[in-house]
Amino acid sequence: MSKNSCVIYAPVDTLSGYGSRSRDTVKSIIELKKEEWDIKIIPCAWGNTPIGFIDENPEWHFLIPYLLTGPLNFQPDIFIWITIPSEFQRAGKFNIGITAGIETTAAPADWIEGINRMDLTLVSSEHSKKAFLDAQYQKINKNTQQVEALIKVEKPIEVLFEGVDTNIYKFLETPDKTVGDLNTIPEEFCYLFVGHWLQGDLGEDRKNVGYLIKAFLEVFKNKQKKPALILKTSMVGPSYMDRDEILKRINAVKATINSNNLPNIYLLHGEFTDVEMNEIYNHPKVKAMVCLSKGEGFGRPLLEFTQSKKPIIATNWSGHVDFLNPEFVTLVNGTLTSVHPSATNQWLLKESQWFTPDAGQVGFQLKNMFENYKDYVDGGKRQGFYAKTNFSFEKMTEKVSEYLKRVPEFPKQTQLKLPQLKKIELPKLNKV
Repeated sequence: MSKNSCVIYAPVDTLSGYGSRSRDTVKSIIELKKEEWDIKIIPCAWGNTPIGFIDENPEWHFLIPYLLTGPLNFQPDIFIWITIPSEFQRAGKFNIGITAGIETTAAPADWIEGINRMDLTLVSSEHSKKAFLDAQYQKINKNTQQVEALIKVEKPIEVLFEGVDTNIYKFLETPDKTVGDLNTIPEEFCYLFVGHWLQGDLGEDRKNVGYLIKAFLEVFKNKQKKPALILKTSMVGPSYMDRDEILKRINAVKATINSNNLPNIYLLHGEFTDVEMNEIYNHPKVKAMVCLSKGEGFGRPLLEFTQSKKPIIATNWSGHVDFLNPEFVTLVNGTLTSVHPSATNQWLLKESQWFTPDAGQVGFQLKNMFENYKDYVDGGKRQGFYAKTNFSFEKMTEKVSEYLKRVPEFPKQTQLKLPQLKKIELPKLNKV
């Protein structure tokens, strides 16, 4: 009896957030269905991010036998796309789209159309699901200027969070202090930020890195005792030019502060493995993570950091509030504001909104955590346990199993066994 065929199109070999999302999801599917399905993976690129992750990471070599290097010359029973929804296409008998989601209040119209081409779409957070379901657009006929149709989500959409691998991301009693040269930092108290510095004017980039720097400098300028801020960030990749541009941006923010007595900022630039990132999270000088993001589809670094059992300061909006329990972490309130023109692109729509944190709350919480750190420690421990219990890779795999039950049964091809025929002896003919 043959197996159902399943083909997964995903950036599994890229060093990117979508790459991590892809590998985790593919791993779950293989664990669940390798005995029932014939699984093949078509690796694809993801923007300008480097390719070659699988070769460089032996723990992922188990994916190699599943990789399909040639063209897809058959229609699979199940086809799974892991990409942005506008790229979703029907290629199988049953089609599943998996995407990270929406960081603002609005989803592009072509993303809605992509979702409607699939039989099921999985997004990373409740925030993303709501943004998709709330989106409605009028389709206008170019010739008549009349409304042809209303574009809205018409196919099933569900939440599949990005589960943290607790075998990698975990509390360490004695972390490697040499990773990232953090041990050379003189300050004993450091806030940590992890994320890309994206396009946008100062205070208007989606991750809000520029604003975070400015707020940190304003709060602790001229203080006798000061913490430090560690930025694990880049714009595109680990090049020297990228690093220099980041340093220029940091200095530009410093130039806006009226003081010569500023706290120190340290830049971690370049690529780190998952194990190395966990060492950084657990380093004794890293006391807390701070993220003032204007919007997240999920917020994977925040979830990873929870396993260090340390305090977190984050904005109270978008994808990460799914797994950050307000009883255990510090969530900063704010207001929804229009996406700044300098940050808009084909995915961040000018008519959408994102989150702007309250400056007073940001300043108070940064200062208070530094001065009263012991009051936040227990919350960090509780958040770590909460995330491990509810948002682990194993819990994610349970959700994958639940959603794959929606895949219909396909007729199995069976090999016919013909009965053996007895040899018939024909009479010999005599020549007449």
